[in-house]
This record gives sequence, C-alpha cells and structure tokens, in this order.
Amino acid sequence: MFKSVFYKYMTVFLVMIIVSFAALSVVVSSMFMKYTVETKKEIIVRSSQAVVDYMHNDCDITDIPSFETAINKEYDSIRSFISQISPFSDDLIYMIAFPNGTIPIYDSNVPYGYKAETVPFEIMDKVKDAGAITQVDLSGVFDQASTSYATPYFGDDGTFLCAVFVCSSSEGMDDMVNMVVRIIVMTSLWVMVISMVCVYFLTERSVAPLRNMSGAAKKFAQGDFSTRIEVKGRDEIAQLAVSFNNMAQQLDKLEDTRKTFLVNVAHDLRTPMTTIGGFVDAIRDGTIPAEKQAYYLTLISDEVKRLSRLVAQLLDVSRIEAGDRKFNFENFDICEMGRMILISFESKLEEKKLDVEFDVEDDNMFVYGDKDAIHQVFYNICHNAIKFSYEGGKYRIRINRIDHKVYVSVYNEGVGMTEEDLPNVFDRFYKSDKSRGLDKTGVGMGMYITKTIINAHQQDIWVKSVYQEYCEFVFTLKEGEKKRK
Repeated sequence: MFKSVFYKYMTVFLVMIIVSFAALSVVVSSMFMKYTVETKKEIIVRSSQAVVDYMHNDCDITDIPSFETAINKEYDSIRSFISQISPFSDDLIYMIAFPNGTIPIYDSNVPYGYKAETVPFEIMDKVKDAGAITQVDLSGVFDQASTSYATPYFGDDGTFLCAVFVCSSSEGMDDMVNMVVRIIVMTSLWVMVISMVCVYFLTERSVAPLRNMSGAAKKFAQGDFSTRIEVKGRDEIAQLAVSFNNMAQQLDKLEDTRKTFLVNVAHDLRTPMTTIGGFVDAIRDGTIPAEKQAYYLTLISDEVKRLSRLVAQLLDVSRIEAGDRKFNFENFDICEMGRMILISFESKLEEKKLDVEFDVEDDNMFVYGDKDAIHQVFYNICHNAIKFSYEGGKYRIRINRIDHKVYVSVYNEGVGMTEEDLPNVFDRFYKSDKSRGLDKTGVGMGMYITKTIINAHQQDIWVKSVYQEYCEFVFTLKEGEKKRK
C-alpha cells in the first residue's frame, strides 16, 4: 500500500518536473529567439544606415556620371569602415547594388574583393520607391534564408545611384538557439536529477512514519499496545505520529484498566455469590440453627443488594456509552436533597464519629437539571467521602451560589488521593484503592458515571486532594427558578 503511495508521489513529482522544464525550455527558447531576431534587426538597420551615411559624409564621390568607378576608388575606405563596425556584427554581409544589379560584396568573413551577383530589378525598384531603409527578400540571391535590409543612396540631384544591403544568415541564429536549447536541456537534466534525489528522500521521510503506523496498527490488532512511532520534525506527519503515540498510550492504559476491571468484577461477583451459596447451603443442611437463620438471611439479602448495585452500574455504563440514557430537566431544591442524603447516611456518620458540617448559602437553593441523575451524583460523592474518611475526621457539605451557578462541595478529612490518582479519578473502571482495603464493593465506575452525568448537564466537576490529609469534590449546576407555592 505505502509503496504504491511512494511511487505515486515519485511519479507525480517526476511528471511535474519534466513538464515544467519542457515548458521552461520552450518559453526561454522562444524568448531568446525573439530577442535575438529583434536585436539582429536593429543591428542590421543601423549598420545599413551607417554605411550610407559614411558614403555621404566621408567618401570623395564627385564624379556622378562614373559613380561605380568612384565607388571602386573608395572601395578600400568603405571596406575599412565596414571592418570597424564588423566586430559588433561579424556574421553580417554588406553589399552595394547599383541600378544595373551588379553587387560588390563587403564581408569580413570572405577574402578581400567582391563577388558579382544580380539583385532582381523589382527589389531595386522597391528600395528606390521606398526612399528609406526597408526590409527586402533576397532568398533568390542567397542559398540560405536571411534577414536583409536595404538603404537607398541618392545623389545631390535626387538620382538613385545605389542601394546598401546588409544581410544576416539564419544559420548562425539557428546555431545559437540550438546551443541555448542544449544548455537549458543539460541544466534541466541536472536539476531534475538533484530534484528527484531530494524528492526521493523527502517522500521516503514522509511515508516511513505511515509505514511504521501500519505495522503498529497490526500489532494493536493482536493486543500489543507497546509500539511507539519515532517522531521527527514538527510537520503534519510528525503531529500525526504524536497523535498516534498518544492514542497508543491511551489504548495501553485502557487495556490495563480493562484487565483490572475484569479482575475487580470477577472478585466482586464471586465474593457475594460464594457467601450467598455458602449460607444457603448451611441453612438447607441444618448447619445454621433455626434461631440464627434470620441473621444470615439478612447477610444474604445485603449480598444480593450488592450484586444488584453492581449489575445496575454495569447497565448504567452500557446505557451511557450507547447514548440511551435520557435526562428529564426540572427545577428542584439542591439543599433539600443534600439534607436528605445526610439523613440517609446518619448511621454511617455516627459509626465513624465524623464531625459533620452542612454549610449552605440559603436554606433553599434551586437548580435546573435531572433530579434523579443529580441525586445519583450527590449520593455517590457523599458515600465515597464517608468511606475514605478518618474516624472522627471533618466531613463537610457546602452549597453556595456564584454568577448564576450553584457550587456543591463535599469535603472530608481522610486518605485522600495521590498526585498520580488525581488525573485518572474520572476514568472508567479506575480505582485508587487497588489494595481493596477500604473500597471493597466498588469496581471503579461510580466517578465515571458521575462525570458523564455532569457533562450531560454541560457543567463541571473537579477534585482537590492532599494524600493522607483531605479530599474535596466540587461540581456545578445551573441555577434554577424557585418553585411557586
């Protein structure tokens, strides 16, 4: 799977690079060709006009009737002038054509002298009629295509005496363009190789964590949650690896919690069932005398209730996780609920000789929520506070109002919780008393259910504790309206 992803990345990048450099080559070549043509055109135009200006201003051409003889007389001078400007355009061909079409060639690339050619009369007439420099087609004169411009030369009386042609062969231009294209192609190939090497390592670096995650996921499926992904960098892949490791850690933690839960449930189911079975068998076979059967039946009843509570909690968790538990919101008096819960724990409070304090801002304070669910929360917290209190310790319930919220606090002096336990107290199946010395009946679901109920009310719950000193649970409720009598 990941190899295919890797090859897809490589293929896409390769195609992108090839297309990009091909387009770059075409664009650069076209631009270079256009620039070269325009530059060459400008040089040709200026060179042709420069020769004509030189002939007008610097040559001694006074014998108009024998103009060709005069030009031959000034041949060396004109050629010298052309050689001076040739270094700037040494691939140009300079020609002087007379009306009869005879052309001496002044070309720095050919031996001294000139070569007679014939320019079509229609071209000479075109130059004469133009009266100024004009582009002409000399394809019939030269074997190769060329860019040619001609400037007419008129005598003082306006007579057309000759035309100066400056031509540039396209062969040199094509060679230059081909050279530029070869340079671009070679450069592109080197850049492509370097780019592909970089893309290879970059893609491999990006895909490797995904490959490792795939292997780790297979191990997770087999129940091994110990694998972690090495995190490199701070990009999105690194963030995904961090999230994956966090998930693995949570799964590992959940697996440990699940195993602990199964052990706790097995113990809590087996103990009362063993007790019930033993007492029932003892009553049936007469081991327990008739006068003590009522006492042992009471013990059996307590164990049955304990089993019932355990099953109820399991069902409650199942309903909560399935989203089937519905809440009926109403206004009710949280202070009255607190008083009733305290009364229900009267015997336990007296048994531990706790210093009880019931601190409320008003005698009646109404909140808005599901009365039964909040009673379950309040009762569970109060029950745990009594269970883990020191004998003779302080036990306090405080209810006050802040910014349209009601704060309910249950405080006890007792075992408390360690810093390690505090972050996990609301997790499923988590028990801080792993030795089962104090909490012999719970399986670690009460606080999870409590947290879930408070969250469903869109409120908060938290705990503060110092180990071996105190513990305080606090939860909030939305302030309700006082019922009218």
